[in-house]
Amino acid sequence: MEYQLITTSEQLKNVCRKAQTHAAVALDTEFVRTRTLTPQLGLLQLYDGDQLVLIDPLQIEDMQPFITLMLNSNVVKVLHSCSEDLEAFLTAFDCIPSPVFDTQFAASVLNIGPTLGYARLVEMLSNVQLDKGESRTDWLARPLSEKQLHYAANDVLYLLPVYENLNKQITEKGLLNWVFDEMTTLAAKKAANLPAEFAYLPVKNNWRLNIEQLTVLQHLSAWRIGMARKKDLALNFVLKESLMFEIAQRLPDSRHELSSVCGMIAPTMRRYGDTLLDIVQRARDEYNDLPQDKHLPRAQRLVDFPAYKKTLAELKTAANDIAEQYQVPVEVVASKKQLNQVLKWYWFDLDEMQVQGLTPDLLTGWRAPLFKNAIETVIGPEKEV
Repeated sequence: MEYQLITTSEQLKNVCRKAQTHAAVALDTEFVRTRTLTPQLGLLQLYDGDQLVLIDPLQIEDMQPFITLMLNSNVVKVLHSCSEDLEAFLTAFDCIPSPVFDTQFAASVLNIGPTLGYARLVEMLSNVQLDKGESRTDWLARPLSEKQLHYAANDVLYLLPVYENLNKQITEKGLLNWVFDEMTTLAAKKAANLPAEFAYLPVKNNWRLNIEQLTVLQHLSAWRIGMARKKDLALNFVLKESLMFEIAQRLPDSRHELSSVCGMIAPTMRRYGDTLLDIVQRARDEYNDLPQDKHLPRAQRLVDFPAYKKTLAELKTAANDIAEQYQVPVEVVASKKQLNQVLKWYWFDLDEMQVQGLTPDLLTGWRAPLFKNAIETVIGPEKEV
């Protein structure tokens, strides 16, 4: 099938009007994300079974018809491994498509293969081999070549038939709601923002720091994420995490001491040296001025809880039982990360998900009723928030 390149608002309006009449549309995005915090959208691909179009968001002034289509609850949006695509939609349009059917997750539920790439899944289900040679192209450059556009079109041309195959199988298995629930949960995570004051919580090895050092890390992390959001820079292009951690650990009070921090390079010193020293000093002043009961709590680790290993093992057993009952891979039911997530939610003084207004995966969507009894038995009654 030949594709059409959409470059005007009127063309887009006509495409979306026709797409609204279909039960499902296949979607993909092409974006650039090398130094930026957020993905920079370069191209949108859409196939509804009749029209195969490549939408150029850099040239179209009014994207509202596309946004309306994305939010139409009567049209299923089919994507493959959609995590970064959802971020691209959120960044470009301040919305996330709904409902979403992710073919990679559906294939995992059906035990076709864990985290299968699009090309491999198409080959398995449609017996078509795709060329992935343009996957690292600069999608913000113009004009795009015929080869690039052909590659982009193929990313949705075969996605709709794959969806129809998987949708039939998963509906027969009675697990279609798992796919939609999973994507709703993922969308909520993508839309959530970690408050700057809690940006230190995901920092690796933060548990090694004493309270004064942790207070400095909190201030440095808040500044870093603020700069990243303001300048749309990836966090480590503002300040590397390892460097930030060492500054908090060593508490430098002069440019000489700061320059001796491992990994500190001259451009970072020139750009942020005085700012970093000021942040360290202000954080230390705050620590000294606050009464002890107002200090940050120590960063926690699950392995330091005496009941951790036993509780984790009991939750793993529950996950295995659910997987066996529904004949799905246990990794789909609950990964170790998801099991740890719910334990942190119950046990930690400060939980990364809770400060974002999120609920652990095991307490959300399709997993919640399956794990309810096990969690209440193993951990305790549902936590009040």
